Amino acid sequence: MRYPLWRGLVFVAALLFPLYWLYEGLQHMTGPDPGKVLVDNLGQGTLILLLITLCMTPLRRLTGWGGWLAVRRQLGLWCFAYALLHFCGYLLFILGLRFDRLWVDVSERPYIIVGVLAFVALLLLALTSNRYSQRRLGLRWRQLHRAIYFILVLALLHMLWVVRSDIGEWLLYALAGAFVLLSRVPRVAEGLSAVRAR
Repeated sequence: MRYPLWRGLVFVAALLFPLYWLYEGLQHMTGPDPGKVLVDNLGQGTLILLLITLCMTPLRRLTGWGGWLAVRRQLGLWCFAYALLHFCGYLLFILGLRFDRLWVDVSERPYIIVGVLAFVALLLLALTSNRYSQRRLGLRWRQLHRAIYFILVLALLHMLWVVRSDIGEWLLYALAGAFVLLSRVPRVAEGLSAVRAR
């Protein structure tokens, strides 16, 4: 396995954040509704990890260092893990495991539909992120995993609906997302490689 120390650091960093958020909640450090704060933190963490995952290829082109790509799959799986915890936290802390309320939420809050769509798409990518799926799907595997950009758009839309008028922080994520999407344009990708060649 290449870059074992780097992979280990990424693993520890991704693990520590949800553990710390859980500790904050258990110690009553997050106000009167620690469950909601935990759900919000996990949702925000999911978006951040998604953006970081998508930055790995542009960073590889810009720097030429292979370590970025070495942790891309790991980061993607952590992104899914955060999304799964976010969804489970929503069911537990927001709905109180009353699944009949889920349909009410879906009908009254469209951002729930957007979030569920993003989660299901992310689940599909996580399930097919192994070499067996790559061999079985062939060229279709790459086409399938391009859905990650669609997931990014859904995640940004989901967050925008949640924060509503307080969009200052959301704009930062949107700008990062715009950079990621622009980096897929061939001329921009070539420009990143040219910077490294100088």
